[in-house]
Amino acid sequence: MDGWIILDKDSGLFSRTASSRVARLFGIKKSGHIGTLDPMATGVLPIALGGATKMIPFIEELSDGNKEYLFSVQFGFLTDTLDITGNITDKNDVVPNDDEIKSVLGKYIGGYSQVPPQYSSIHVNGAHAYSLARAGKNADLKPRKILIHELEYLGRRGNSWHFRVVCGRGTYVRALARDIGADMGAFATVDMIRRTHTNGFDIKNAVKLDFLEKVFNNNGALDKYLMPVDYGLGDIPVCNLSDKDAVLYKNGGFIEMVAHDSRVRVYNNGEFIGIGVINENKLRPVRTI
Repeated sequence: MDGWIILDKDSGLFSRTASSRVARLFGIKKSGHIGTLDPMATGVLPIALGGATKMIPFIEELSDGNKEYLFSVQFGFLTDTLDITGNITDKNDVVPNDDEIKSVLGKYIGGYSQVPPQYSSIHVNGAHAYSLARAGKNADLKPRKILIHELEYLGRRGNSWHFRVVCGRGTYVRALARDIGADMGAFATVDMIRRTHTNGFDIKNAVKLDFLEKVFNNNGALDKYLMPVDYGLGDIPVCNLSDKDAVLYKNGGFIEMVAHDSRVRVYNNGEFIGIGVINENKLRPVRTI
């Protein structure tokens, strides 16, 4: 069972743990995922099973890298993790009104230099920043240029103020919330993050882990929820091979053909068998399934 599961990850679950549990359900030893989510965050986590793991670099390369999140914050305090799972480090009584919030959001659209959270997976001198933070040490994290394409205030519900953001690679929603608050002289701490879109994978196609486990425990058909290995590669042109050429291709051979130079998705009798590149009228395998 090679392919993709688009998981709607629950809060409190590490992305790697979620990936491993899905792989066990399908009886697959090799798995991977695109775009790690914070343990407290929920939403879209694309999980590659078996041969689909070979497609992760191509999916990431093809995608514009944009992600959409819904998130909410509480004002009045800041934590070391920048979310409500952390320890409070600062407090004040500043609670901005709707007009103040809307007035600062525009400055983030486009390029924005963001200092990542101390609790992040960034490597600093061979160690993860979060490992240093847990040991009571602050890593020297430099500002990084990120892209915010859309940022929308959705209003207040109870003690939480809600937002939607569409952002590029490397964006930390927790740090964005911190910075929005700081612009108004307030402390803002994230209490909810939900990813609704990433790298071409959308929440509308996602399934919950507990649902998959119920299907498994009731001897249901898990493959109904498995997306094909070539899911998300639609922008790459198609090349169809005969049975003879397909065998040669899978064994690493070059195939003569008259075609424009390009990267291609390679198929045999409707079955996806890998990614190749056509150069100087020869098809060369790049990844085979």
